[in-house]
Amino acid sequence: VKGLFAAGDASGASSHKFSSGSHAEGRIAGKVAVRYIVNENPPMPSVDDATIEKLKAETLKPLEVFAEHKDFTSQVDVNPNYIVPKMFMFRLQKIMDEYAGGVGAQFTTSQKLCERGLELLGMLKEDAQHLGAEDLHELMRAWENVHRMYQAEAHVRTILFREETRWPGYYFRADFPKLDNDNWLCFVNCVMDPETEEWEMLKRDILPMS
Repeated sequence: VKGLFAAGDASGASSHKFSSGSHAEGRIAGKVAVRYIVNENPPMPSVDDATIEKLKAETLKPLEVFAEHKDFTSQVDVNPNYIVPKMFMFRLQKIMDEYAGGVGAQFTTSQKLCERGLELLGMLKEDAQHLGAEDLHELMRAWENVHRMYQAEAHVRTILFREETRWPGYYFRADFPKLDNDNWLCFVNCVMDPETEEWEMLKRDILPMS
């Protein structure tokens, strides 16, 4: 995809990057992105004012939700009218830990667990419409959590699609506990339709580098 830059888990292909590798990839991606924007594609895109105002309103909505309802309770992070980024993150982490092969599940998952995880992520996605942010820092955290939520869904759908255990020790498919090079020696990509939010799962060949 022209103009798309990724780092860390988002760029795939390795389970050994951890924080240091993701940091290095982030620096590389950031520098290349700046070069792409400033040197290689300097003309600014043309976006009409109505689209800009719509995006601004959507981006700032968590601030408005919080301001409108914050006085309903005496403790601002517990409120029936919104969910703060920290609580949203706790829910997301709990779902991924218990249903997507996290440490709490002994790094083990299965078809049924993944399917239940997707149901819970669907509920979380509904609640994402009610994120509330007290300040600009929490606004950043709110949208960071929305992005993590979509990344988590892609992750669960990929585990569910790949009917094998590709990385023993990192996670196990209890229903497909063995490596299956005959059917799954490939990359798995997924594409989400931005309008319908329906997902398409794709197998991609591994191209030898030598």
